Amino acid sequence: MTRHAVVTGVSSGIGQAISELLLSHGWKVTGLSRTKVEHENPNFTSHSVDLYNQEQLTDCLNKLTNVDTVIHAAGKMLAAPLGQIDTVESHSIWHLHVSVAEILANHFASQLPQGGRIIVIGSRTSKGVAGRSQYVATKSALFGMVRSWAAELAPRGITANIIAPGATETPMLLDPNRQSSSPKLPPIGRYISPNEVAEYVRFILSPAADAVTGQELVVCGGASL
Repeated sequence: MTRHAVVTGVSSGIGQAISELLLSHGWKVTGLSRTKVEHENPNFTSHSVDLYNQEQLTDCLNKLTNVDTVIHAAGKMLAAPLGQIDTVESHSIWHLHVSVAEILANHFASQLPQGGRIIVIGSRTSKGVAGRSQYVATKSALFGMVRSWAAELAPRGITANIIAPGATETPMLLDPNRQSSSPKLPPIGRYISPNEVAEYVRFILSPAADAVTGQELVVCGGASL
């Protein structure tokens, strides 16, 4: 039976890499992104959804069936030192990273079969980085939330994990919102590839990772050493 993943943020970056990798391995992928994505693979369906619009998102989710994996990869960067924090922007990034993850998991939790997966893309900065408190707060919150889901879902054979990359070669790396806190090159001498993150996701989706749950799995090229 073809496995079916709902993936957010498929129009670029990590979400796109995950979508492409799963499609290449025979998965059915339903992609959610603000920009509709054209794809030749018949196993791919794109939905143009404003993730900031809860009613629109919920209406879209209600149309999806036979989902066994949920992957929240949509995200954005926000960097500002204390004294320059825009709380409106704080609420916006919290919604995108935390609230949308919550909406997705809450919607699909009762439908996921044994062997189902919930994966959220976090960040290796979740323990704290100067000048990025708004961004870090959301990624830190994900850990406690996803770990709680893991405890609830484990008896049903469903896992929930966070994949936490370091600086990754995506459009977010050049986001003007991070000018006050520019990315640092990891000790391996290069940035992380989106495909490396996608491969880690694929491992977590495999039977070999059935016993891995409630974890924040870091892919950072040594940046957290």
